[in-house]
Amino acid sequence: MFNFLDIDMFSRRCVWVNGPVIVGAGPSGLAVAAGLKEQGVPFVVLERADCIASLWQKRTYDRLKLHLPKQFCQLPKFPFPDHYPEYPTKKQFIQYLESYARHFDINPQFNECVQSAKYDEACGLWRVKTVSPNGSEVEYICQWLVVATGENAEHVVPDVEGLKEFGGEVVHVCDYKSGESYRGKKVLVVGCGNSGMEISLDLCNHDARPAMVVRNSVHVLPREIFGKSTFELAMFMLKWLPLWLVDKILLIFAWMILGNTEKYGLKRPSVGPLELKNTQGKTPVLDIGALKKIRSGEVQIVPGIKRFSCGMVELVNGEKLEIDSIILATGYRSNVPYWLQETEFFSKNGFPKTPFPNGWKGKAGLYAVGFTRRGLSGASADAVKISQDIAKVWKDDLKQKKQKVPTHRRCISTF
Repeated sequence: MFNFLDIDMFSRRCVWVNGPVIVGAGPSGLAVAAGLKEQGVPFVVLERADCIASLWQKRTYDRLKLHLPKQFCQLPKFPFPDHYPEYPTKKQFIQYLESYARHFDINPQFNECVQSAKYDEACGLWRVKTVSPNGSEVEYICQWLVVATGENAEHVVPDVEGLKEFGGEVVHVCDYKSGESYRGKKVLVVGCGNSGMEISLDLCNHDARPAMVVRNSVHVLPREIFGKSTFELAMFMLKWLPLWLVDKILLIFAWMILGNTEKYGLKRPSVGPLELKNTQGKTPVLDIGALKKIRSGEVQIVPGIKRFSCGMVELVNGEKLEIDSIILATGYRSNVPYWLQETEFFSKNGFPKTPFPNGWKGKAGLYAVGFTRRGLSGASADAVKISQDIAKVWKDDLKQKKQKVPTHRRCISTF
């Protein structure tokens, strides 16, 4: 795509991009790049890791599968292979993404971590600074900036009293691979979302003794209802029924199939599962077997944590548990505020201020993809809009300027 000249002579260089810079080579960034490629628009994809979809390749557990059917997770204009199961495995999804990149000839600039991105009002262009592991710095100058680092760029570690004094193993879920190394151990899983539930199940399957912290209310839904994906059923009903009614129907089905989850310590929120997802971004748990382990007592449900001490946790109800290891299933957050010097489009939490479906486009050529809190289907929808929007302007500029600006340019940074 871009043949850069030999740059070993300089520790810092400046590169003109005659098209957008896409920050992030996950599914969202790849989807935008594919749309641009199809329309002949040049671009550069910057990725801080050494591979595409680094979250999936390096920070997910072995037993992970897509929680939604594959038709809701495929990227634009490239369906999953027919032989893939309805819920592809982690390995299959990574293979799919690698095939996607090859199919559209997307070649990210790996090992380039964006340090800052700022709109230069004087020249009307974005200045994106990166640094590589060997210390070399590059500044990319472009007309459009696509933020595709997503909702899960950085893991969240809670500040709990005594955690540093615990003394045993403490890992975030991003570093957890399998329950094999936890056989016979008493493990505290902090968090009761899809990851916390699935890791608790995995620990049980490897003969560990997990206790799962449930501090707040949580919606647990069956993954399938009468042989149909719960998500697919919900999407179908939303075409004809209001959201509040679909929520009520889902909860009735959940009670019929799963029973009363509150008697096991899983209190439901007062707000319905779809409304909660839309308003607060909290995803309901789709049960794939953890609830059975909770019912049998193989997974112990415990309330919030008061403090840790050496080899022990004290809960808010005064109970104390001896534990060997802690797994923090405490989620992720956007890292956009750490590098993007912009406050009008993005809020302090790293998400666009404008809610879905209008949070994909800002001012001055700024775009966001993968921040809809609606999974891969939401990211794909925004990726199509972004690639089409950029392509329209780019093609109009070509007609007017007759490619006045070269495709790429090299210069020495002045700062």
